[in-house]
Amino acid sequence: MALFAVLATQHPVGISADEFRHRLPEGFAYTKALVDKGVIKHNWVRVGASGGLLVYDVDSHEELLSLLYANPVSPHLEFEVIPLARTAGFDPAAFGERPGDTV
Repeated sequence: MALFAVLATQHPVGISADEFRHRLPEGFAYTKALVDKGVIKHNWVRVGASGGLLVYDVDSHEELLSLLYANPVSPHLEFEVIPLARTAGFDPAAFGERPGDTV
Protein backbone atom coordinates (compact mmCIF):
# COMPACT_ATOMS: atom_id res chain seq x y z
CA MET A 1 0.00 0.00 0.00
CA ALA A 2 1.13 3.56 -0.67
CA LEU A 3 0.47 6.58 1.50
CA PHE A 4 -0.30 9.98 0.05
CA ALA A 5 -1.00 13.22 1.88
CA VAL A 6 -3.41 15.33 -0.14
CA LEU A 7 -3.91 19.04 0.48
CA ALA A 8 -7.34 19.85 -0.93
CA THR A 9 -8.21 23.53 -1.33
CA GLN A 10 -11.54 24.99 -2.41
CA HIS A 11 -11.32 26.50 -5.87
CA PRO A 12 -14.91 26.97 -7.13
CA VAL A 13 -14.30 27.72 -10.81
CA GLY A 14 -17.35 27.97 -13.05
CA ILE A 15 -19.88 28.10 -10.23
CA SER A 16 -20.83 30.68 -7.63
CA ALA A 17 -19.64 30.44 -4.05
CA ASP A 18 -23.26 29.79 -3.02
CA GLU A 19 -23.59 26.90 -5.48
CA PHE A 20 -20.27 25.48 -4.27
CA ARG A 21 -21.45 25.60 -0.64
CA HIS A 22 -24.72 23.95 -1.73
CA ARG A 23 -22.79 21.06 -3.39
CA LEU A 24 -20.17 20.71 -0.63
CA PRO A 25 -22.20 18.14 1.39
CA GLU A 26 -21.88 15.76 -1.61
CA GLY A 27 -18.11 16.00 -1.31
CA PHE A 28 -18.22 15.49 2.44
CA ALA A 29 -20.40 12.38 2.02
CA TYR A 30 -17.99 10.99 -0.60
CA THR A 31 -15.03 11.59 1.73
CA LYS A 32 -16.83 10.03 4.70
CA ALA A 33 -17.49 6.89 2.66
CA LEU A 34 -13.74 6.59 1.91
CA VAL A 35 -12.94 7.11 5.61
CA ASP A 36 -15.46 4.39 6.52
CA LYS A 37 -13.80 2.02 3.99
CA GLY A 38 -10.36 2.73 5.48
CA VAL A 39 -9.01 4.29 2.28
CA ILE A 40 -8.60 7.67 3.98
CA LYS A 41 -6.59 7.14 7.16
CA HIS A 42 -6.65 10.75 8.37
CA ASN A 43 -9.00 13.61 7.51
CA TRP A 44 -8.27 17.08 8.87
CA VAL A 45 -9.67 20.56 8.23
CA ARG A 46 -6.98 23.11 7.36
CA VAL A 47 -8.02 26.06 9.51
CA GLY A 48 -7.92 29.30 7.54
CA ALA A 49 -7.13 27.50 4.29
CA SER A 50 -10.64 26.59 3.07
CA GLY A 51 -9.70 22.99 2.60
CA GLY A 52 -8.46 19.81 4.15
CA LEU A 53 -5.51 17.50 4.65
CA LEU A 54 -6.26 13.86 3.94
CA VAL A 55 -3.98 10.84 4.12
CA TYR A 56 -4.92 8.13 1.61
CA ASP A 57 -3.72 4.51 1.81
CA VAL A 58 -4.05 3.14 -1.73
CA ASP A 59 -2.38 0.62 -4.02
CA SER A 60 -1.09 3.14 -6.55
CA HIS A 61 -0.90 6.72 -7.69
CA GLU A 62 -3.45 5.84 -10.37
CA GLU A 63 -5.92 4.62 -7.75
CA LEU A 64 -5.40 7.85 -5.80
CA LEU A 65 -6.11 9.99 -8.86
CA SER A 66 -9.20 7.94 -9.65
CA LEU A 67 -10.52 8.49 -6.11
CA LEU A 68 -9.71 12.20 -6.10
CA TYR A 69 -11.45 12.88 -9.39
CA ALA A 70 -14.47 10.74 -8.51
CA ASN A 71 -15.33 13.23 -5.77
CA PRO A 72 -18.43 15.09 -7.00
CA VAL A 73 -16.89 18.46 -6.12
CA SER A 74 -13.39 17.70 -7.49
CA PRO A 75 -13.83 20.09 -10.46
CA HIS A 76 -13.93 22.84 -7.85
CA LEU A 77 -10.95 21.74 -5.75
CA GLU A 78 -7.21 22.03 -6.16
CA PHE A 79 -5.08 19.09 -5.02
CA GLU A 80 -1.47 18.96 -3.92
CA VAL A 81 -0.31 15.34 -3.63
CA ILE A 82 2.62 14.45 -1.37
CA PRO A 83 3.88 10.83 -1.43
CA LEU A 84 4.73 9.54 2.06
CA ALA A 85 6.93 6.73 3.35
CA ARG A 86 6.66 4.95 6.66
CA THR A 87 9.68 5.52 8.89
CA ALA A 88 10.17 1.75 9.14
CA GLY A 89 11.08 1.86 5.46
CA PHE A 90 14.31 3.77 6.14
CA ASP A 91 17.65 2.32 7.14
CA PRO A 92 19.18 4.68 9.73
CA ALA A 93 22.66 3.38 8.89
CA ALA A 94 22.23 4.72 5.37
CA PHE A 95 22.40 8.23 6.80
CA GLY A 96 25.75 7.67 8.50
CA GLU A 97 29.08 8.90 7.24
CA ARG A 98 30.10 7.61 3.83
CA PRO A 99 33.64 6.97 2.69
CA GLY A 100 35.14 10.20 1.42
CA ASP A 101 32.82 12.47 3.43
CA THR A 102 34.51 15.20 5.42
CA VAL A 103 33.23 16.59 8.67
